[in-house]
Amino acid sequence: MIEATGLSKRYGSTVAVHDLSFEVRPGRVTGFLGPNGAGKSTTIRLMLGLDAGGGRTLFSGKPYRELRHPMREVGTLLDAKAFHPTRKARSHLRMLAAAAGVPYTRVDEVLDMVGLESVAKKQPGGFSLGMGQRLGLAAALLGDPHTLILDEPANGLDPQGINWLRGFLKDFAASGRSVFVSSHLLAEMALMADHLVVIGKGRTIANESAADFVRKSSRSFVVVQSPHIDKLAELLLSEGAGVERVDSTAIAVSGADRASIGELAYANQILLHGLTDRAATLEEAFLEATADAEQFVATPAAPRPTRATAAASNPDTPEGTR
Repeated sequence: MIEATGLSKRYGSTVAVHDLSFEVRPGRVTGFLGPNGAGKSTTIRLMLGLDAGGGRTLFSGKPYRELRHPMREVGTLLDAKAFHPTRKARSHLRMLAAAAGVPYTRVDEVLDMVGLESVAKKQPGGFSLGMGQRLGLAAALLGDPHTLILDEPANGLDPQGINWLRGFLKDFAASGRSVFVSSHLLAEMALMADHLVVIGKGRTIANESAADFVRKSSRSFVVVQSPHIDKLAELLLSEGAGVERVDSTAIAVSGADRASIGELAYANQILLHGLTDRAATLEEAFLEATADAEQFVATPAAPRPTRATAAASNPDTPEGTR
C-alpha cells in the first residue's frame, strides 16, 4: 500500500506539484496520467525521496528511505538508460543484486522474464530504447518486490512487448501486489489500469476508478429512439440531463444512464424504440478532463499552397506558367 499525502514541489515561482494526495492499493494497477509538464515524473521522484519537497509518501507505513531492503519491497523504473553502457547486461544486474543482497540466481530469472536472456552478455550501450526498458524492468523486478513504480515503461517497446508488459503488470497486481505506472499510451492504459490518478499543472484532476473516469465524460452518452422524442427530451432536460438531437426520432443523452431514462419514459407512458450506450474512450475522457491543463499547446500549421492553388488565386498568372 502506498499512501501519498500533500506532495508539493516548487521551482522558484513555478509550482510543479501542488498538494497531491492519493493511494495505490494492492491488487490493482493504478495508472498515473497527465499532459506533458503536468508533474508526473516530479511526483514520482518526491514519492521516492529523490527530490526535496512538501508532503510525504509511505510504503506499507514507512518512507522509502526507512525501508530496510528497498529493492526487495519497491521496484522502480524511472530511466530506461540507467546503466553503464559498456558493462554487460548480466553484470549490471549482478552489481545491483550484490548491493541489495539478492542471490545471483535471480539475475538470470529476471533476464528470462523480460526476454533478454539471449543478449545477457552484450553491452547495453548498443541496446534500443525498448531493450533498455526491458533491462530497467529486470532491475526493478530483481528483489521480487511487492510494489512496482514505473515511469513510462512502454516507451520504445514493440507491439509484442507492450502486449507482454500489459499482461505481466495485470498478473503482478492480481497476485495481491501494487502497481503504479505512468504512460502516454492511453489506449494501452485503458486495457491495463483499474484505477486512475490524473493530474494537470501539478494539481489533481481525477482520482477514481478507470470506469468512473470514462463514464463521467460528456463523450459518454445514451442514444434514445422514440416516436415521442421531443416530449422525452423536455423531461430529461428538466431532470438535469444533457440532450443533443441526433435525428427526428433520436437524441443523445449525457448525465443519465439507460435505467433512469427507461424509468422516466415508463413513468410518463412514452414508447421507446431503442436505448443504446455509447461509451467514451479513455483518450476522449482524458482530453476533455485535461483541456484546461495542457501546458505545451502546439499551433496547427497552415497548409502550404501548391503551385496550382497559388496560380488559381492569382488571376494575373499567365496560363501554363510554372
